[in-house]
Amino acid sequence: MRNHDFSAGSLFAALPAALDDEVFEDLIRAPGCRIERIVSNGQATPEGEWYCQQQHEWVMLLEGAAELGFEDGRSLVMKPGDHVNLPKGLKHRVNSTKADGISIWLAVFYD
Repeated sequence: MRNHDFSAGSLFAALPAALDDEVFEDLIRAPGCRIERIVSNGQATPEGEWYCQQQHEWVMLLEGAAELGFEDGRSLVMKPGDHVNLPKGLKHRVNSTKADGISIWLAVFYD
């Protein structure tokens, strides 16, 4: 985790070698805001489980492919460069991520 001091890096560097589970890495954590990199490899939210964040979440898919699902039945297929803003309290899940390679996300959680 990095603080408010100067920091630099690449979202595509130091990728995990083996991914049995998604990898979540805080890049910045500040009052009211957190930025994280997520690396997936075929993972999905377990059936019947939902994310319901206490903060708004803006997320961009940088590499790979994914499909998000929403409690009201909608879904959103994402490709690299796609982004979505999820208001706090919106129940959502990851239906799927690319099974034959990694998916890299950038997520910004904010008040």
